[in-house]
Amino acid sequence: MASKSFCKSWGAEYLANGRVRFRLWATGQQQVSLRLPAGELPMQRLDDGWFELTVDNIAAGTAYQYLLSNGMAVPDPASRAQAADVNGPSLVVDPDHYVWQHPQWQGRPWAESVVYELHIGTFTPQGTFRAAMEKLPHLAQLGITMIEVMPVSQFGGNRGWGYDGVLLYAPHSAYGTPDDFKAFIDAAHGYGLSVVLDIVLNHFGPEGNYLPALSPDFFHAERQTPWGPGIAYDVDAVRRYIVEAPLYWLNEYNLDGLRFDAIDQIEDSAEPPVLVEIARRIREEITDRPVHLTTEDCRNIIALHPREPDGRAPLFTAEWNDDLHNAAHVFATGETHAYYQDFADKPEVWLARALTEGFAFQGEVAPSTGEPRGVDSRNQPPVAFVDFIQNHDQTGNRAQGERLITLAGEERTRVLLGALLFSPHIPLLFMGEEYGETNPFLFFTDFHGDLARAVREGRAREFQGHAGHEGEAVPDPNAPETFTRSQLDWAKTQQVTGQRWLTQTRDWLTLRQKYVVPLLTYAQRQNGEVIATAPGFIAVRWRFPQGTLSLALNIGEASQPLPELPGKTLVAWPRGQDDLPPNAFIVRLALGEGM
Repeated sequence: MASKSFCKSWGAEYLANGRVRFRLWATGQQQVSLRLPAGELPMQRLDDGWFELTVDNIAAGTAYQYLLSNGMAVPDPASRAQAADVNGPSLVVDPDHYVWQHPQWQGRPWAESVVYELHIGTFTPQGTFRAAMEKLPHLAQLGITMIEVMPVSQFGGNRGWGYDGVLLYAPHSAYGTPDDFKAFIDAAHGYGLSVVLDIVLNHFGPEGNYLPALSPDFFHAERQTPWGPGIAYDVDAVRRYIVEAPLYWLNEYNLDGLRFDAIDQIEDSAEPPVLVEIARRIREEITDRPVHLTTEDCRNIIALHPREPDGRAPLFTAEWNDDLHNAAHVFATGETHAYYQDFADKPEVWLARALTEGFAFQGEVAPSTGEPRGVDSRNQPPVAFVDFIQNHDQTGNRAQGERLITLAGEERTRVLLGALLFSPHIPLLFMGEEYGETNPFLFFTDFHGDLARAVREGRAREFQGHAGHEGEAVPDPNAPETFTRSQLDWAKTQQVTGQRWLTQTRDWLTLRQKYVVPLLTYAQRQNGEVIATAPGFIAVRWRFPQGTLSLALNIGEASQPLPELPGKTLVAWPRGQDDLPPNAFIVRLALGEGM
């Protein structure tokens, strides 16, 4: 494999033979010094607020900080690694130090993706990249094809979800070193698993963000996000920092793609918009393997997901389909708090529409906001949507972090899992879902003092009227036990119930790869159709050039007559029958002539 190092506009670049160039944008500083173990060196002030210094005889692993005019020592905003926490020294990193063991890796096609979302800190008891490597055979044998890692950029404290990252180029030191993360990705490739990383480009966390002191121009004070002032994406130095971050992770870590968090909070008036520039540069600069780019966007738009006539995605590959999750959640649990109220009226109709058309809301007024939301998504291919019945957000953003199996019961959850895995959309499983994990996934942080108190009190206020909060105390995000309660219990995989879940999940994924994935190659639009709906019951089908895929499920209290579903039965749970009893589903496939 050729060198994967990526030269950044910001930060410390290990050039060769101990020669390192340090670059920093600090419009709020008249002078900046570089602090090294051997002493302090003044940096040269360039045009437009840039500071630069090239130093010889610097070994990889050397600690450094930037010393501001008021005497404050700060980490490098573009640090590739931290010595310890987010406030301390950064480390010089030789990006070519790691020797890749699977340089022949060519990636996997998007259509065969089965995504597994995991959080490094709670995936194993140790909570490290190296420990997570030990579970890779489990995922490969299960039938997972893609691991989606929740954000790993360095954030305040040791414990956290990762969405409050402040050093966007540095793997979180509590998880391991840059080489440890590369080893995890490398090992995954050895098992045939793609790896994508969730990244956050819409805000910085509350601890360790020194950018306002370095360059107040990094933010637009008049633009606000839910987390503070908006980022000034139209400023050249800021745009370089943001645009280069995705390219850096893809190049240096040989990742197979990225998930872009909450892009609806990225407000950019420049042309082209920053997200379009990012996608275009990735497509132009990385051509040796497929790169899969997904988005999270509550607006239900498709402008960032166009398709070429041959089906290729010139910008972003797919979007997380929150509508399907929300409809399925109301359908299974009956909860109608907060945003779930949008799906309170006939959730089976909303769920059937999401399965067959993509978005449930395609311009209709959402009761939770009183505003129209979404656009027509029927011309999008099925693989333009990533579906899930639970994930970190919709589980963790509950007061008690309950998983669907706790709220809806094992039987209903199994039926919805079956529907998820046989739908022609791209399925995503949340870690532990494959064996019926019942441990919660709570919101946890590791802040102290006034910040800890603010987070604790804010979290409690947030859940007033929110799904999953009925007046009970919200777990303290900063308490260590909130974090440990969220760890997976791998012992369940050896128990009877866990083994049964694993066998079913593995069998269904085998059937998906054999029968459903081949249909998706030539699927240019949804071509879905709702056959029938009733409380607790839906029947849908999708037409493809090769044939017709049909699905019916029932989680209601009474049996439902089974409509005509042509073709071969791929799976009938719990058994084949003429009607569909409670907590059952059936999938059939009718292939065209010559198939």
